[in-house]
Amino acid sequence: MRQKGSCPIHWSPSLATDLYELTMAAGYFVNERRERATFELFVRDLPARRSWLVAAGLRQAVDYLSALRFSADDIDHLKTLPPFQRIPDVFFDFLSSFRFSGDLWAVPEGTVVFAGEPLIRISAPIIEAQIVETFLLATVNHQTLVATKAARIVEAAAGRGVVEFGSRRAHGPEAGLMAARAAVIGGCIGTSNVEAGRQFGITVYGTAAHSWIMTFESELEAFRAYHRVFPGSTTLLLDTFDPVEAAKLATRIGPSLKGVRLDSGNLADQARRVRGILDEAGMTETRIMLSGDLNEFRIASLVEAGVPVDLFGVGNELVNSPDAPSLSGVYKLCALETPSGTRPVFKLSEGKQTRPYAKQVWRRRDGHGEFVEDRVTRDGEPAGSPEWEPLLGPVMRGGRLEGPMPDLSASGSRAKSQLDSLPARYKRREDAAAYPVRFSAQLSANR
Repeated sequence: MRQKGSCPIHWSPSLATDLYELTMAAGYFVNERRERATFELFVRDLPARRSWLVAAGLRQAVDYLSALRFSADDIDHLKTLPPFQRIPDVFFDFLSSFRFSGDLWAVPEGTVVFAGEPLIRISAPIIEAQIVETFLLATVNHQTLVATKAARIVEAAAGRGVVEFGSRRAHGPEAGLMAARAAVIGGCIGTSNVEAGRQFGITVYGTAAHSWIMTFESELEAFRAYHRVFPGSTTLLLDTFDPVEAAKLATRIGPSLKGVRLDSGNLADQARRVRGILDEAGMTETRIMLSGDLNEFRIASLVEAGVPVDLFGVGNELVNSPDAPSLSGVYKLCALETPSGTRPVFKLSEGKQTRPYAKQVWRRRDGHGEFVEDRVTRDGEPAGSPEWEPLLGPVMRGGRLEGPMPDLSASGSRAKSQLDSLPARYKRREDAAAYPVRFSAQLSANR
């Protein structure tokens, strides 16, 4: 294996894909396969402890499809790979002018979805539809996973703010950046990631680390030095040595102290004692943030115990979702357009069967606005009655965006509204009921 140096910050999206996407593209081209194909991205099975998902990642998918190009350097590199040694130059000429010209239908970000329901549908010439698989899966799987975990954590916090603290625990800087975005869709109020704040307009939060405290001769000196520099936004970390004694020192800063953070030990006991110390000093507006390996279960326990806490900072458990660290999202061919009409395409592999045809997902609510059931039909097949709401809508046609996309705040609001409409029995953190999703008979007729 040749090593040319460190990995660059800027990389080529067109080559950040699996080799077989590009070899299949070359194979389609050489065999003169130009027919239009429809692929759908869906989650095959829900992970353990998950009875629903919050769809996320669509904006990055659209940005990718809109900008996908093969540079001269990209093409030169492909030509060096053994599988491409016999590929005619006309294929590389094709890549040099490659543009995505297809249609994209999708559920909006923030939509609650279930297993088997298409989140994204791509209809395009088969080379275009095939070549985008890896990026779409990586983007949607990751952000949907994080948005779902964030929503579970936010629900457990019961109205207290949750801040995403996971950049240093994420699987790489870009994963941290996109996790921060997805966390906001799931309901987080901010992030510690400054670049996420810049790119996505997310409020950024931060304190000072234990290292700051330890560079000074005393905690009080460290506290005062930080407050002098940041008088209007100081949140002090109290658990470097003794949290209770540190809280007493923090009272010497006075009511202008914005907040304190506890990150280790018995958080419930410490928070109660610290709250008492602050209140006795007249610092009733100084907020307490708790962090340190928190997840929805620990947060729910703290909330149910009446622990005085205003904010939670959640890192590893949010961005990596250790109890469900991956999604079984797949991107599968479901239809081909031929001169004689639409040909349904499907798999019959044991445990990995798929359903043919482009699809639509419909949702029915009761008189109170709560979700009752979903129905997946062949696209164009009537849902049955006007009360059914279609979830997939057009996002791109002919490679062009149909209109402005919702901003991040709107996607977060949609997720909250959707989860408010999902009955409580489907939202239990464990042993949740299975939400009913029914599939039209037309999707099985040709299998």
